[in-house]
Amino acid sequence: MTNCNLCPRNCNINRKYKKGYCQAPNYLVVAKAYLHKWEEPIITGKKGSGTIFFSFCNLKCIFCQNYKISTNNYGKRITIKRFSDICIELQNKGATNINLVTPTHFVPWIIKGLKLAKKKGLIIPIVYNSSAYENIDTIKSLKGLIDVYIPDLKYYDNNIALKYSNAPNYYNNAILAIKEMYKQVGKPIIKNGIITKGLIIRHLMLPTHLDDSKKIVDYIYKEYKNNVYISIMSQYTPIKELKYKELNKKISNKEYYELIDYAYKIGVKKAFTQESESSNKLYIPDFNGEGIKK
Repeated sequence: MTNCNLCPRNCNINRKYKKGYCQAPNYLVVAKAYLHKWEEPIITGKKGSGTIFFSFCNLKCIFCQNYKISTNNYGKRITIKRFSDICIELQNKGATNINLVTPTHFVPWIIKGLKLAKKKGLIIPIVYNSSAYENIDTIKSLKGLIDVYIPDLKYYDNNIALKYSNAPNYYNNAILAIKEMYKQVGKPIIKNGIITKGLIIRHLMLPTHLDDSKKIVDYIYKEYKNNVYISIMSQYTPIKELKYKELNKKISNKEYYELIDYAYKIGVKKAFTQESESSNKLYIPDFNGEGIKK
């Protein structure tokens, strides 16, 4: 990590001595590791997804509901060995999978940790859960280690990405990264109601941005047909007062149902939707360091 370019920001800095846009150091920092029960049903399973929330973020959306760890950088330093042990502990608790949330800026350490965990007996699927703002080489480095990718394709319009996430050329970078993800894992494989291989592309709908959301859904279907799952999310929750007034409210049922209808009409069959009740602060994890210490 003497020349970090894990994401399209390409900070090219030595993380031992300097921090880039994501502010992440040159060691793992984790905010929570537990059985998470609020993912898509094919991810959650019966006991929950063994979810590991990494601190810091290379995107830092201004509306992030996990701002405590993405922007305020709450978390605890752990070793690669401890990370591997956490994976095994979650498996022993009955986790459906190991779900790596916001992992991009820690990929080199995660690779070492997963390889060590597999030597220790880790056999459940590995899920890579990210913002899709990735460099292709970063995703290529994960080949053979990741079973399920869950990128969140956030924006079609790069101007919106700049406005809310300060992410230049977001869409173009994201779709290339997602293509590499699909190349690695292919069509979804479902066993006993659980996805063991494949791609779930999420899209978090933002208030007043129906047209952009339609373009996202349209692109996914045209590119992948029903060879991937689309998760159309209505859970946008205003956390704090933002300077962009359009973001200081939840999405309307009218907007959301119009997007769902659009997806259905163009031919989308493999999709997950959410109830309006999902837009609730109660569903935001309590980042308290659970599952990190021995």
